[in-house]
Amino acid sequence: MCCIILWIFLSLPELCAFPLYLVLRCAFQLPGPSVIRLQPMCVAVGEQNPPCGTLETTKEYMFVERLIPPTRVPVPPRHDGPAPSGWAPPSDVPPSLPYMVRRSRMHNIPVYTDISHGNRRTTVLRRVEGDIWALDGAVKELLKRLTGTDRTTQVNEVTMSIRIKGHYDKEIKEWLMQKGF
Repeated sequence: MCCIILWIFLSLPELCAFPLYLVLRCAFQLPGPSVIRLQPMCVAVGEQNPPCGTLETTKEYMFVERLIPPTRVPVPPRHDGPAPSGWAPPSDVPPSLPYMVRRSRMHNIPVYTDISHGNRRTTVLRRVEGDIWALDGAVKELLKRLTGTDRTTQVNEVTMSIRIKGHYDKEIKEWLMQKGF
């Protein structure tokens, strides 16, 4: 029954305007009761020896474009306060400090935790621009207020990052957000 309906669809010339018709144009051979074999035909209505091969169209490419991931991360929408996830946009005017901490390409503050050698816990502050030593002094002052002790830091001027002994990512992210980064 299904083969008969499909055969009627393929044999009616007024239905040939659909691009789907070009895909479904086949000759059916039924060798057994449960096996259907499809053989593509290269003969269109009124053509004697058309070229066999692929058909290139640009009409249907809009359906393919939806599936391709974007090459850039879109600009995040503006929020008055923090989003439900805790993310907050940077301030419109950057703070007037001798250093700048740029957001990552996903618009997050670049503060990460790291565990090396099994139990060595460090916090890494990346994407620093400007006077990295002034930022190092401000971070040391913040951590002295929070913990009451001096924390060991390592400044890397080549990669413009600061490595801090211990996991203080939440505190440093919150402090940088309050500063306006």
